[in-house]
Amino acid sequence: MMQPGVFVEVNCQQKNRSGQRICGDVFLSRKVKEEGRVVVVLSDGMGHGVKANVLATLTATMALNFAREHKQAERIAEIIMNTLPVCSERKMSYSTFTVIDIETGGKATILQYDNPRTLIFRGNKPLQVPWNCIVMNSEKNRGKEIHTCTFEPQKEDRMVICTDGITQSGMGSPSYPFGWGEEGLTGFIVDQISQNPVISARRLASRVVTMANKNDQYLLKDDASCAVVYFREPRRLLLVTGPPFEKEKDAVLAEMVDGFEGRKIICGGTTSDIIARELSREIKDSFEFPDPELPPVSSMEGVDLITEGILTLSKVVRILHDYNNNTVLGKGPADQIVRLLRESDEIHFIIGTRINEAHQDPNLPVELEIRRTVVKRIARLLEEKFLKEVFLSFI
Repeated sequence: MMQPGVFVEVNCQQKNRSGQRICGDVFLSRKVKEEGRVVVVLSDGMGHGVKANVLATLTATMALNFAREHKQAERIAEIIMNTLPVCSERKMSYSTFTVIDIETGGKATILQYDNPRTLIFRGNKPLQVPWNCIVMNSEKNRGKEIHTCTFEPQKEDRMVICTDGITQSGMGSPSYPFGWGEEGLTGFIVDQISQNPVISARRLASRVVTMANKNDQYLLKDDASCAVVYFREPRRLLLVTGPPFEKEKDAVLAEMVDGFEGRKIICGGTTSDIIARELSREIKDSFEFPDPELPPVSSMEGVDLITEGILTLSKVVRILHDYNNNTVLGKGPADQIVRLLRESDEIHFIIGTRINEAHQDPNLPVELEIRRTVVKRIARLLEEKFLKEVFLSFI
């Protein structure tokens, strides 16, 4: 995907229209692992609430699937517009969409219908790229315009896509009588990147949505969504759990941990004891219990976090499975692991395959799954839900 050593971070933040429980904007993203592609879609359904959400979900799902199948831009737009139900008042099928397809080798293609224009930044400066306008000529959609562009992203480039709840925020106010607009949004993003050149996609998207909400006096007049695609150096993390199958490999495992460039987590008392022994380091135990379900964390020089093994990893699975933009992480060991996983891009797991005798006790809870299965579930969630690069190795 792209040039070697470049990670594509994708994140979307949303806030519902004031008084609405359901967002009428829908964001979807998928990694097509076998092709090294990333596809993201943002759709805004007509109106608000359930009706808008249904329209946007239908649109985003179709757009995502068609883009994955390499269908032409005109064909994608045509099928979507022909499929959507027609609004009884305005006599038109209506759901806006933006589709971004990032291919192996780095080419990014943007397809857009009626959403605010996708903004592209190279460092902290807006990047102007040529856009093509395609006027549709089918009987049902004659005269409708879709816009496309293709460019080659570089490291530290960003793409910002949003719904009109962002650009129209503040409309009618003294500060923005005609809305925040593309110019106001662009200036805000330039300021944010200038202040923090490595600001994450999640944080930048969150700040844009927060500012739009502020523009509307904290009573949003429309659903507001902002998604950011950020091309950057991958942030690496190593998670080690379980002792090696052969005791002779203990030193090898310790060397792999010591030589890894990035953040490091050790899950399991036996595993941490082995690494501490082989590296001649001391483990310092904590006696604080922020999570009553789990033993407390420990610390060791050169390692970011040491926790208990299977129980903690099983809880990590549960947190990742239920995680969404409203999730607030606590201070417990599993929460700390999730926080580190979320902040990393390239995640390496080393799984020891020696059976831990403690887990053969028939009195232990049934849901206590074997280490390998738990880690594979974490890896799958990280790949599919969070678009992380995940590598598993067994020792």
